[in-house]
Amino acid sequence: MATEKYTPRLEEKYKKEVVPALMKKFAYKTVMQAPKLTKICINRGVNGAVADKKLIDVAIDELTTITGQKAVATMSKKDISNFKLRKNMPIGAKVTLRSENMYEFLDRLVSVSLPRVRDFKGINDKSFDGRGNYTLGVTEQIIFPEIDIDKVNKITGLDITFVTTANTNEEAFELLKELGMPFKNIKK
Repeated sequence: MATEKYTPRLEEKYKKEVVPALMKKFAYKTVMQAPKLTKICINRGVNGAVADKKLIDVAIDELTTITGQKAVATMSKKDISNFKLRKNMPIGAKVTLRSENMYEFLDRLVSVSLPRVRDFKGINDKSFDGRGNYTLGVTEQIIFPEIDIDKVNKITGLDITFVTTANTNEEAFELLKELGMPFKNIKK
């Protein structure tokens, strides 16, 4: 008896609904031309990390809890004397999600976390970089249900970057919209 391989809900939606919709809209000749989400990078700078090294551990633990994948510390690239910063000092945390973890995180972000944002009216559609990637800034890490609010001693934000194979902003916008990203209502 063969066991079925687990496939995240959004990955199946991508194959069954998103690809045909994109093929129809952009008139691609093959399924392989349709853009896809390759990875999601979550990045968080830690204010005061130079003075207190424990803040980095807290940031790594929170990102690991949110994503379900071990986060790593980001290191400074150069010395900046005004900030008392030396090269290779930990100044933040990051995690890169691919395949199943990526689709699971995106599903939780769209269906659970973003609706928890106070006065949420949709995300901005202006944060594309021109090469088909989108960056979303989250101001409070407590929108994620995995974070216990009572244990948080400082509310901080994080950046979530969606890296796609799309060539244009329009293709990436349609891909993310079809995957369920709640963009603000655009009147064109």
